[in-house]
Amino acid sequence: MTTVIFALASVVAVSLVSLVGLVTIALDEARVRRLATLFISFAVGALLGDAFIHLIPGTFETGTSGKAPMTASLSILAGMLVFFIVEKLLQHRHGVLHDYFHGPEAGGRPELAVINVLGDAVHNFIDGAVIGASYLVSPTLGVSTTMAVLLHEIPQEFGDFGILIHSGLSVRRAILVNLGSASVAILGTALSLLAASVAHEAVTSTLVPLTAGGFVYLAAADLIPELQHDHSLRALIVQTLLISLGIAVMGLLTLVD
Repeated sequence: MTTVIFALASVVAVSLVSLVGLVTIALDEARVRRLATLFISFAVGALLGDAFIHLIPGTFETGTSGKAPMTASLSILAGMLVFFIVEKLLQHRHGVLHDYFHGPEAGGRPELAVINVLGDAVHNFIDGAVIGASYLVSPTLGVSTTMAVLLHEIPQEFGDFGILIHSGLSVRRAILVNLGSASVAILGTALSLLAASVAHEAVTSTLVPLTAGGFVYLAAADLIPELQHDHSLRALIVQTLLISLGIAVMGLLTLVD
């Protein structure tokens, strides 16, 4: 019972990192949306860094996924294809999803928010499952894993918040949506504790490559084109530095993996 309590407390603490958007609550909406462009640049680096430094290598590690290289590669590409299909369905003008997300009062790019939340929710589920599985091994491993996930989530949540704002959500709604997505980690922990390590390994071997592919698609197909609208030299310098910073942060986090 103590293991369960500590595991759930840890994942709740990690989920609360999603409230980073509260630091902008005192700012006016226009200023927050200007800051969102900076968050978007950082998010590109964080998403690509997370995918190529953490998720994709983990997919190919023997003993983590147990997949042949071809199977692992196809799983990553499947993740990109799934996100492509979801976005197309959200944008399709004859679809039910289009009517819901593109009503008369809709603004911005709601489909961008949806696919970001989808990918982030899956990622958070995996994080929660990893935390739960680590506590099953030992409390010490559980705490260290929680700290590693926490350090991953701080830059990730800043980027996610920026994406939600850029997609047209208000600051308050973006904070609530981000919190809801982060809370999926609690479900991951609960299922991991119930199913133990065998089921956890099976789940993560499937979800990790799909999430990696989704993150690459989101960064390359949706976010980078958004940054291309500003052709100034200043934008080039600032965006390049922030993308590099996002990648660097994800790289430095390997020191605590």
